[in-house]
Amino acid sequence: MTEVPPADPQLLLPTIRAQAASQQLRVTQHAQQEMTQEQILLDDLLVAISNAQVLENYPEHRRGACCLLYGNDEAGRPIHIVCTTAHPMLIIITVYLPKPPKWLSPTQRRQPQ
Repeated sequence: MTEVPPADPQLLLPTIRAQAASQQLRVTQHAQQEMTQEQILLDDLLVAISNAQVLENYPEHRRGACCLLYGNDEAGRPIHIVCTTAHPMLIIITVYLPKPPKWLSPTQRRQPQ
């Protein structure tokens, strides 16, 4: 049985932060590869989640409810995290540094042309 994610994306943050703080999380192979490529450590990921905001919420995603978080690591690097929102364990789907051309800024996606 899966939980129903809250309608307000900001209500997701306390649960996500608690799961990350207690390390009730799993990093997918894809996310681990991205973290290695972008030189993002698990500690960087946890710090970013602790100060994250929800940029986009996908409660009806075909693979299950998830969201895009934006937070900064201790060095101030912006980090994007896509994670599940409807499971007792936080599953980190992907992690990356938001960069052009896809992102104009850490919080503004480039519009398709």
